[in-house]
Amino acid sequence: MARKIFVNLPVRDLERSKAFFAALGFSFNPQFTNDKGACMVVSEDIYAMLLVEPFFQTFTKKPVANARETTEVLVCLSCDSREEVDDLVRKALAGGGAAPNAPQDHGFMYAHGFEDPDGHVWELVWMNPSATPAQQG
Repeated sequence: MARKIFVNLPVRDLERSKAFFAALGFSFNPQFTNDKGACMVVSEDIYAMLLVEPFFQTFTKKPVANARETTEVLVCLSCDSREEVDDLVRKALAGGGAAPNAPQDHGFMYAHGFEDPDGHVWELVWMNPSATPAQQG
């Protein structure tokens, strides 16, 4: 059985977050979505649980980080091409997100990313299989 990952993220406005990620092409599993949280399907084995802050707080005794002021996690997703990286960033910016960094081209890897409306950083990378560092050296 493949191991699955569920990344839990606090959000201030669940409907805004769902609309933002839906515009990027992500879907939601209605079985695990209600007024307290939404299960965003990233892939067959990866999910982001977007949880309203008061509900998120019930899972930890620590204060919930304000992702606009501090970095609590960097979520990195692989993409199938440079174009997919750029397209997702473009959609994120159009939907109210921000680009905290300029695109980075390392030859073997192309990276860019965005901050969602709650400030969570989503890094996007495309790895060129024909130009890996081991093959360059």
